[in-house]
Amino acid sequence: MKCPYCGEENLKVIDSRPVEDTNSIRRRRQCASCGKRFTTYEKVEAEAITVIKKDKTRQLYDRSKIESGIIQSCHKLPVSMSQIERAVDEIEGKIYSLGMREIDSSTIGEIVMDKLKELDEVAYVRFACIYREFKDVNTFMNELQKLLKK
Repeated sequence: MKCPYCGEENLKVIDSRPVEDTNSIRRRRQCASCGKRFTTYEKVEAEAITVIKKDKTRQLYDRSKIESGIIQSCHKLPVSMSQIERAVDEIEGKIYSLGMREIDSSTIGEIVMDKLKELDEVAYVRFACIYREFKDVNTFMNELQKLLKK
């Protein structure tokens, strides 16, 4: 670790505390050379997960894709960014807790849909329209009827 101001490697940790999600630690550091302070965050580096797509291609898990999908689903709805970030954290936690090195995108999609159902029903339906690839109005209505029964 180097000071972002002067490049010195001699740093002192002034304060350390866990961040809300408990998966990372916030540290306040001070440079021994220039005396300036800055904050760093340390996060446990999880093992890489490979996502198996519908077409059987594989790609590395990317948290930002889940976040982007949820943000789009919640567009113009009364859902705050902190609620979205918390939901993504919970989804990611559930994915990693499965302990799988490879996971189907459909499994991730179902986890996301379960979380969206809790977060906002309209966002859930928006996401389901894309994820489940509704072909016609009847398919859409069937999904709405399932939601209304619960």
